[in-house]
Amino acid sequence: MTNYKKYRVIDLFCGCGGMTQGFVETGRFEPVWANDFNKHAIESYRANFDPDAEHSEFGDIIPFVDAEDPPIPKAEVVIGGPPCQGFSLLNKKRDNDPRRTLWFQFLRVAELSHARMIVMENVPQLLTSDEYQEIEKILKELGFKYITSRVLVAADYGVPETRRRAIIMASREGPISLPRPTHCDPKKMKSIDLEPVLFEEHIKQLQPWCNVRSAIGDLPPPRGTEIRDEPPPLDLHFGRNPTPVSMERYRAVPPGGNRFDLQRNRPDITPQCWIRKKSGGTDLFGRLWWDRPSVTIRTEFFKPEKGRYLHPEQHRPITHREAARIQSFPDEFIFKGSKIEVARQIGNAVPPLLAQAVAHEVAACLERNTSSEYVAETQGIFSFLSSRQMMTMTNH
Repeated sequence: MTNYKKYRVIDLFCGCGGMTQGFVETGRFEPVWANDFNKHAIESYRANFDPDAEHSEFGDIIPFVDAEDPPIPKAEVVIGGPPCQGFSLLNKKRDNDPRRTLWFQFLRVAELSHARMIVMENVPQLLTSDEYQEIEKILKELGFKYITSRVLVAADYGVPETRRRAIIMASREGPISLPRPTHCDPKKMKSIDLEPVLFEEHIKQLQPWCNVRSAIGDLPPPRGTEIRDEPPPLDLHFGRNPTPVSMERYRAVPPGGNRFDLQRNRPDITPQCWIRKKSGGTDLFGRLWWDRPSVTIRTEFFKPEKGRYLHPEQHRPITHREAARIQSFPDEFIFKGSKIEVARQIGNAVPPLLAQAVAHEVAACLERNTSSEYVAETQGIFSFLSSRQMMTMTNH
């Protein structure tokens, strides 16, 4: 086995460490500093990457950066996702949200650590915001001459989930490429003709999206309602204690169904607010499909009223273990905190498989193995697949 050089990586706003997990899994990166202001998330990070608490710091990032002697080590790469609520369309008061400035702290750490590359992830809305223009401007002022960004779909990288995240990658030293998709929407694949196509060699090697069955189909019915003192995967495979009315509602939703099916089948137990709202919200109280990826796993996936989080067959919401698997966490990954805190960590995390795909491109860039031609071809692949997506939507 080849002994590759390991690069030092700093993870900011690290959460439980989903992004670090993806980087470490490549065998090319060593975490040297991490920070988050959530105590339970830092405990999870430490359990997996820093058991002696030597390089992970709990607390607001600003005092660390503003210290007379900042405890920021040198590193080749800074990764992380400044809190995204300030950009999210779900936050109606986002214009005055002070969290919007935390991307600036991220860039200060990149400067203090003398990082050669950065990877920032966030909600898709970031890329069309005024802040993105400022981020690009400051990156260039710091010497990051090569910048690329795009909204990536986690399912395109083997994650059984259609989570969409904005990824910004920047390098001081040479061209940087976004990761090429390894998987593809099966509907999109059917629209690709057999005659020669652009980037034919790569396109025809794409695998169909991984589905929910591949992630959770082997798990038995859950037991109990609390985190269990058992080896994984059963430790986090617990259920809830629904009311009789909730159970009736679960049973009224057919495979692939949602709140509208509940209303048709059992209007007597459908909440009046849903009856009054006759459009939108097609994922609310919905069932996942066995043969498709999951919708985005959010922090309250255990509440079916928050989204399409009912098990494909069983009359219950998905469990913490099922959510973690859909997010592509290995069963051995350790989560600390209450079941509410663990759910928050799972829902806020970057899927490790997506992070791993990004990490491979980061390593290639650091080793000067990314050519301008490769970057252009990758952009062409994205454009080609996007056009096929539009064609698929038109045909359906």
